[in-house]
Amino acid sequence: MLKVLKSGFFITIQDLGRFGHRDIGVPISGAMDIESVKKANLLLENDPNDAVMEITMMGPKLQFEEPTAISLSGAHLEAKLNDTVIENHQVVQISEGDILSFGKLKNGFRTYLAIKGGFQTEKVLDSRSQYSPVTKKKRIKDGDEIPYPKTASYTPIISEVKIEDHFLTDELEVFKGPEFSLLTDKQLTEIFSKPFTVSKANDRMAYQLNELIEEHSHSMLTSGTLPGTVQLTPAGRLIILMKDGQTTGGYPRILQLSEAAICVLAQKKAGDSLSLKLI
Repeated sequence: MLKVLKSGFFITIQDLGRFGHRDIGVPISGAMDIESVKKANLLLENDPNDAVMEITMMGPKLQFEEPTAISLSGAHLEAKLNDTVIENHQVVQISEGDILSFGKLKNGFRTYLAIKGGFQTEKVLDSRSQYSPVTKKKRIKDGDEIPYPKTASYTPIISEVKIEDHFLTDELEVFKGPEFSLLTDKQLTEIFSKPFTVSKANDRMAYQLNELIEEHSHSMLTSGTLPGTVQLTPAGRLIILMKDGQTTGGYPRILQLSEAAICVLAQKKAGDSLSLKLI
């Protein structure tokens, strides 16, 4: 078991997502930055879909009750195992009683903790991803205990990699959305030439951008949406749906983020600058 001594700001267990249930209104959920999850799981020779811990902005204090191995990826949160600093993208051996803690956020917004064999929380609709309307649990709290496989001895094929973080860019690659043709020349110029900043209204459901573009009066029937769908409100605000976002919406879907761009955006926090690039 992994014992949560202190839960931090917002921590959940996530895998790559809950697929095949959007017809009944269940979003995909899953890790916001799947690129980081895949890196962390790959180092441990896990399945890419093995469940990890998603840590947002402020890290927890965790105690391991059985031997295992871990790796970290995503945002850099000044991690320490007992009193020893550990870095992202390396395999760290864990002994019974070891304590993992986190300090100051250096860059990014979400850190991923992978464990050998993946966290073994309950599967609901074929996924371990926490999404409260389905799993009845919104996030991890103080005192929670999270099961994981005991690994007495593990020799990794690769113990550490040096790679540049994929989220250091401020540019989000986007495709044309279903209602892209509704945009005026002025709106197109504003979207692709001006910088935007992330609003305080950002979470696993959606990111709003602070800057407005020209207003519109288009009405449309509620239609299907996906993670990464960029909606335009009548007031000219851009709303980008994320992993827990609703499965339908009534605003024009003007753009669609690439999967890589969703991972970049997931590592941005309020006040960070962004630009949009049509591909």
